[in-house]
Amino acid sequence: MIEASRVRAHAALAEPRRLAIVDALALGDLSPGELGERTGLPSNLLAHHLGVLKAAGLVRRRRSDGDGRRSYLTLAWEDPIVAATAAHGVAPPGTRVVFVCSANSARSQMAASLLVRASDSPVASAGTAPADALHPLALAELARHGLTPLAPTPASAADVVTDSDIVVAVCDNAYEDLGAPNVALHWSVPDPALGHADAFGKAFDDLTPRVARLADALTHG
Repeated sequence: MIEASRVRAHAALAEPRRLAIVDALALGDLSPGELGERTGLPSNLLAHHLGVLKAAGLVRRRRSDGDGRRSYLTLAWEDPIVAATAAHGVAPPGTRVVFVCSANSARSQMAASLLVRASDSPVASAGTAPADALHPLALAELARHGLTPLAPTPASAADVVTDSDIVVAVCDNAYEDLGAPNVALHWSVPDPALGHADAFGKAFDDLTPRVARLADALTHG
């Protein structure tokens, strides 16, 4: 079974246009329209190649948590073939990375703490509709990995984000609220507060390889 899945994965990637799709998703998630613009592939050809990549388990498509009419494509980062194949990418220009989610109580806080550990780049986090406090399960997840939040309370994106920042929206609502022109990267990470307690661990695991990719791009780009 494992060998069969590896064969499917390598076969799916043995095509330049599918490699271009993987590379386009290496730093951030994209809608099908955004991906088509990035790769220059017409919609019918893009749909075909995405079908092959999804069948091989290398790319996922998930409905937006904000505007349900939208969907976003993301790489299956838990697959080592994906991690080994995707191009490292070039970091967007900017002087500081600011992670933004809706409440700034979990996902953006986790991402910021992870990047502080992985990079010397200036980092901050904020929310489009900040909560009153950090989520206790997010704090527990950070502590489980030996991390602490950068700030004791959530902050507003309106007060934190500047024109020179690299804005990384780590949720669909923040991405759609801020608008694509104002966001450098979008990571479609589900809100752990809407799930069970283990959803915070899943969110952390989802963010970890993405932050590592960004840190590498910031270092070498």
